[in-house]
Amino acid sequence: MPGSRVTPMSPEATTLAILALAVVAFVSNRVPLGIVAIGVSVSLWLTGILELDDALAGFGDPTVIFIATLFVVGEALDSTGVTAWAGEQLLVRGGEGRARLLVVVCLLVAVLTALISVNGAVAALIPVVVVVAARAGMPPSQMLMPLAFSAHAGSMLALTGTPVNIIVSNAAQDAGARPFAFLEFALAGIPLLTGALVIIVVFGRRLLPHRTPESLPQDLGDLTDALRAQYALPEGTDLVGATRGVTEVVVAPRSPLIGQHLFAGMATPSGDLVVLAVQRSGDELEGPDERLRAGDTLLLSGSWDKLQEHTSGGGEVLVVDDPARLRRGVPLGRGARRAVAVLAGMVVLLATGIVPSAIAGLFAACAVVLTGVLTPTQAYRAVSWTTVVLVGGMIPLSTAFTTTGTADLIAGRLLDVVGSASPHLALLALCLITMLLGQLISNTATVLIMTPIGAVVALDLGASPLPFMMALGISGAASFLTPVATPANTMILEPGGYRFGDYWKLGLPLLLLFLAVAVLWVPVVWGF
Repeated sequence: MPGSRVTPMSPEATTLAILALAVVAFVSNRVPLGIVAIGVSVSLWLTGILELDDALAGFGDPTVIFIATLFVVGEALDSTGVTAWAGEQLLVRGGEGRARLLVVVCLLVAVLTALISVNGAVAALIPVVVVVAARAGMPPSQMLMPLAFSAHAGSMLALTGTPVNIIVSNAAQDAGARPFAFLEFALAGIPLLTGALVIIVVFGRRLLPHRTPESLPQDLGDLTDALRAQYALPEGTDLVGATRGVTEVVVAPRSPLIGQHLFAGMATPSGDLVVLAVQRSGDELEGPDERLRAGDTLLLSGSWDKLQEHTSGGGEVLVVDDPARLRRGVPLGRGARRAVAVLAGMVVLLATGIVPSAIAGLFAACAVVLTGVLTPTQAYRAVSWTTVVLVGGMIPLSTAFTTTGTADLIAGRLLDVVGSASPHLALLALCLITMLLGQLISNTATVLIMTPIGAVVALDLGASPLPFMMALGISGAASFLTPVATPANTMILEPGGYRFGDYWKLGLPLLLLFLAVAVLWVPVVWGF
């Protein structure tokens, strides 16, 4: 009942208290991000700040729908080997010179990020970059941080680069301006990427550590060589291809395979896979009387789909190398052309604005399923539900900032400090706050908090919301100083052998670059 949700504090104080608790929970890293976001939505309803429909409206917001569809399209490109093909081109064209390698790596990840998101691009290219670094005689620590940081710059090349771009575009429209066009972000993204490349190539050697990690991501080529050696297979044996693949499995305890007689060259009981080799304790299992026992290893060959089907459950075998993971390393595998065609269609729809962004994303997500690139189960699993719940749960807080007058209150205090004579000072203050929060909590959550404040500041100054929203997007992308700022920063921590204090050395010059572009360049392109 409404009476049970009455709070003794003012709406503004209550909203700020909820924000403060959320920030503490985010920084503590002890509460899952999705739980914090849901807690925010529920708290806004419990305290009477928002009615139920408004408190839960974020989960049906077009922004959330569009973000979810991008994960599906990104998975289609990754699982069919499109990103592996891009990585292969890096190996072919990168050469061995440090400067050329860094430029090629940074440009490649930037372009991929613009299409499939920061996290997807970085995750796909980490193993490739490790191999490239080894061949060039460089430690991975000299290349993996440039990889992640260039991805952040590349996220500003197109609308699809990051959820933050979608948020600021919609916020600009909500503030009475227009949404940003699909490639309009590149007007800021190109200077950001260019400046980042210069800093990385010129100063990276001194600012990055020379450190070799204890463990490195597994390379698909090394794995196939190891399997040939382990099972004494002929050198010319084709183990991994676009439609043909292999996987190594262990006979599980209580498996129905125990007691059966399997030998190299025969089909499995299902008839879908072929046994390439059978071993027990590293020795070949031969002889007509030999029967399988728990712990025996099998090398199986078959189509990727059948390998996945027969190793994904049922308790028969324990998988050593997941076929789905191995398949990602095969350049331009089955469905790659269809995935690229779907991506191209989505880009055309987004660039022309024929349909809303969420509809274009839904068309693309449905297309990759209907064309057989992904199964419905794969599509559901591809979505980063943590991100979806995070954005859906934090959107109501952004709404509360507007409806309760909290954004007006903060904007007024900010203008009292910096004055209203120069919108550049107000923009600087907003960007600094956004960048500071973005090093500690999710940059997506940070931008959702700051966009209503930026909209009110623009209104109070009589300025256009466009430069404020674009500057907030740039500030949200400037998550360079800590390994916990973004998942991409975290991904490179172990394979790069980095420590917490390594990030700010290269990250600070890049953050200052992003700040300069946001405060000085953005108002030139999108005038106040």
